[in-house]
Amino acid sequence: MNDSADDYAQNAAVSPKLDFKTKLAYGAGDLGPAITANISIFFLLVFFTNVAGIPAGLAGSVLLIGKIWDAVNDPFVGMLTDKTKSRRWGRRLPWMFYGAIPFGIFFFLQWIVPSFNNGPINNVWVLFWYYVVIGLISQVFYTVVNLPYTAMTPELTQDYDERTSLNSFRFTFSIGGSILSLILAKIVFTQIADRQQQYLVLATICTVISVASLYWCIFGVRDRILAFEAKRIQLEEPENISFLEQLKIVFSNRPFLFVIGIYLCSWLGVQITASVIPYFVINCMRLQEADVPTVMIAVQGTALIMLFVWSNLSKKLGKKIVYFLGMSSWIIAGAGLFFLQPGQLVLMYAMAVMAGIGVSTAYLVPWSMIPDVIELDELQTGQRREGIFYGFMVLLQKFGLAFGLFLVGNALQSAGFKEAVAGQKILPIQPESALTAIRIAVGPIPTICLMFGLVLTYFYPITREMHAEILLKLKERQAQKGQ
Repeated sequence: MNDSADDYAQNAAVSPKLDFKTKLAYGAGDLGPAITANISIFFLLVFFTNVAGIPAGLAGSVLLIGKIWDAVNDPFVGMLTDKTKSRRWGRRLPWMFYGAIPFGIFFFLQWIVPSFNNGPINNVWVLFWYYVVIGLISQVFYTVVNLPYTAMTPELTQDYDERTSLNSFRFTFSIGGSILSLILAKIVFTQIADRQQQYLVLATICTVISVASLYWCIFGVRDRILAFEAKRIQLEEPENISFLEQLKIVFSNRPFLFVIGIYLCSWLGVQITASVIPYFVINCMRLQEADVPTVMIAVQGTALIMLFVWSNLSKKLGKKIVYFLGMSSWIIAGAGLFFLQPGQLVLMYAMAVMAGIGVSTAYLVPWSMIPDVIELDELQTGQRREGIFYGFMVLLQKFGLAFGLFLVGNALQSAGFKEAVAGQKILPIQPESALTAIRIAVGPIPTICLMFGLVLTYFYPITREMHAEILLKLKERQAQKGQ
């Protein structure tokens, strides 16, 4: 293996086609963040209320603070990765290399209930501040490994359809990681009776897998990234643009505004549904905690299978039509969940499958749009700023999600949701008002978000033809520089 970007300079032309080994390694980079994020989305709110004994409103506030802090980090980390200079690793990989282990450690610490004198701490505010502090640090390291990873997509290939293929590998690991985490949760919840021990064991296993997969990605894509870095250094124009001017350029990029809107609407639907599903399964459908992962696996398993179907269909039908088809299925499922009653298990799993059909397009389509937006920016400014574009995309997404989860937590508390006491084995029975709030959060609210996403997708301006024209102009500019 070569030691620096200089060794790649004579072979700096990067082929549009990626080999299977590189795609596989790149996909593995999303396994760790996907496992940890999935466990957090599905179980962290439930862990706070049903294990640590924090009221739902305060639990939602913990998530709100963490997400806002996480969002604030993104554009700064993105900008710093754009400016990072490492002859051995390039711009993105040093962040992942040094951040992977702390990322795993602080994820694990979120799942501990602090104890004093061999007993759990029952002071709500002590618990609140413990999880706030650990959550803030954890989110920093999540950004440190995940933001540089996502910004590598346009650096690995500049081909319009190849990017969709690359993202299908990424989200195969992402959804596969989600399914794996749910299978692990199912096994752990079945084998271990103590609720607190369940989450400790699950967090330990997920931490080890997450850190290992990040290092697989780092060493697997290094050659390709260094080849791109050599070409970028040769062709990129000197940058004399301040941070505030970069912000102005980013938000004057009209297609970018559409992409972040589409992504925000899609993932509000995904994450609000995911956070409320455990409450829905346990309280509204009157099933056991061990049944929660099974329902989630039905959603994510369908999403994994459909990922390959949508990836192939997008080459024939285009990204917009694929998004419309997937979201339509999910909207029908979301509307139906509101009316489900205990005992209607077949209908519940049918709707889980229909939701999974749409969830896969929420993964695939927005992330395959953002590299096209970055190339439009390069044509307009002469700079490649993947980090700051991905940073602000994730920032706005996290702001929206933080606000959404905060509202869900407080809505449950306002509706009379009863949290468990730390160490309590039997969960309290919820009043009818809380059950209605759970139904609204799992059905109508995500459905409204998805419908807004469909409107934005309809007006998204970059087509395959427009992207081909952008690449042609960029190649002409590069040819002129090479003369």
